[in-house]
Amino acid sequence: MPKEYQRTDRVADGLQKEIARIIQRDLRDPRLSMVTVMSVEVSRDLSYAKVFVSVLGDEAQVQETLATLKRAKGHIRSLLAKRITLRIMPDLNFIYDDSVTRGTHVSHLIDEATERDETIKRTSHDESDESKE
Repeated sequence: MPKEYQRTDRVADGLQKEIARIIQRDLRDPRLSMVTVMSVEVSRDLSYAKVFVSVLGDEAQVQETLATLKRAKGHIRSLLAKRITLRIMPDLNFIYDDSVTRGTHVSHLIDEATERDETIKRTSHDESDESKE
């Protein structure tokens, strides 16, 4: 792996940890209580960072949370600058990551299909027992 990609990965990991700490400890906004920083992608020149967040709640809560994060991004950047030594602090762009929601939905569908299969097996097993009698 080229050296610059290792550096961007290290910066992204550090940003993810610090942004999560800032949201949980420093912002103290009740609208941000159900936010998880899932990952951070940093541009090669470290000037731009996509911050993927997961939000527990409905669509209105997701939109309100993203708006709150966007309004607070200047404050978050200033706190990051005090905690992480970088020549230029990346511009932050908060993006909703719905992978948890999609994963939960897929898991629910799998559970339903498994339950249907078990019901079909039981029904066919009961019918075969009745035909033997």
